[in-house]
Amino acid sequence: MLAEILIFVPSVARFREDYLLARLERAQIASLVLLAEDMIDPALEVELLQNAEVFNVVLRRDEARELMLSSPMPGPVAGSYDLRDDMPYGLIRDAMMRLLEPDNQVIRVIGDPVREGGLVIEVTMETAPLRMAMLDYGRNILVLSLVISVFTAVLLFMAVRVLMVRPIKGVVAHMASYAAAPEDARTIIEPTSGVTELREAEEALMSMQTQLTGALKQKERLAQLGGAVARISHDLRNILTTAQLFADRMEMSEDPGVKRAAPKLVNSISRAVNLCESTLAFGKAEEPAPSLTRVVLADVVADVVDSERLAAGDHDISYGEDIAAGLTLRADPEQLYRVLSNLVRNARQAIVASGAAGEIILQGVDGEAEWTIRVTDTGPGLPARAQDLLFQPFAGTSRRGGTGLGLAIAAELVKGHGGRLDLERTGPDGTVFAVHLPKGLQVG
Repeated sequence: MLAEILIFVPSVARFREDYLLARLERAQIASLVLLAEDMIDPALEVELLQNAEVFNVVLRRDEARELMLSSPMPGPVAGSYDLRDDMPYGLIRDAMMRLLEPDNQVIRVIGDPVREGGLVIEVTMETAPLRMAMLDYGRNILVLSLVISVFTAVLLFMAVRVLMVRPIKGVVAHMASYAAAPEDARTIIEPTSGVTELREAEEALMSMQTQLTGALKQKERLAQLGGAVARISHDLRNILTTAQLFADRMEMSEDPGVKRAAPKLVNSISRAVNLCESTLAFGKAEEPAPSLTRVVLADVVADVVDSERLAAGDHDISYGEDIAAGLTLRADPEQLYRVLSNLVRNARQAIVASGAAGEIILQGVDGEAEWTIRVTDTGPGLPARAQDLLFQPFAGTSRRGGTGLGLAIAAELVKGHGGRLDLERTGPDGTVFAVHLPKGLQVG
């Protein structure tokens, strides 16, 4: 519609101007006949005016003489239009007013004679023939515009169908095929579109499908690992329990060599049991949903610190607690204990591995939208590789003999609470992990 208006309005105004200029030119030719012969037959004068479609003509060739053709007019002059200095806005305005005026009027039109045939020429004429000619021209423009619009619409429809609709249907078909078998790498889309934007969408979809397929395969492998460990865990625990009983009896021996070896044997068996239980827990398809309840944070932290003090033995590690006595949050107490125990254990093992004394501080912050628990240590910090693979199972460990499951399990448990586990800072002066638990959760 906007294109129609932009085409129709100026073209009709131009047609009106050309129509009036043509009448001025015809009137000038008719007046030249009178200039050639001082007296002409009245019938010829009427015929000349009818051919020019005007009532009278005034041609000023110089200041001293005027040549005139005239005939009776049906009414008074309703308006004058000077085409010599009319601007485009004025021409458009006058054309629209003429189309909207149905009455037949007599108007005066003033213009410059052609080929410098005088100073000025004036004619009087009716508006009905002008309006009819403008309407006919407008209808022709409308029909032509409709034909062009229909043709353009058909071309646009075909172009959109070929360039957009068909490729999008192909993408949708690929998505449906991939959804049916996301583990099958053969269903991953291959970008083929020639349209830049659509090709970018296909490439983004391919990247997402590739990552998702890899994640599903990894999860499947972990589930299979969990199933395998679950099948052997019972027998393995029985074997380790028997070995632990023998180790306990060996500790009562008076033999100096046995006394030195027994603690190491007990520690090795304890680590094996811990590895078995950690692998079994993470190998499950998913952790159970947290059972949220009111938890006094200081009590959970005290239990964690007491256990880690026993595990630290004679190593020079001090523990600090910066938690308000009445700080209560909503969480699963058992899962929260596992999260903090993993973080504190990692910090203790890092300090022990460095061979220097160290400190571990647990801090609780009650914010407006969430609770934050920070575990800060003065260990040597995490290497770059461990930071890149921090929360990935079997990959994020920086300790020799570690499994990389501790942080992965902790991150999954915190995520189950609707929160997140972040590494806030790490370096030669220590490491800070932060557990963020939202306050918006309801006790389930």
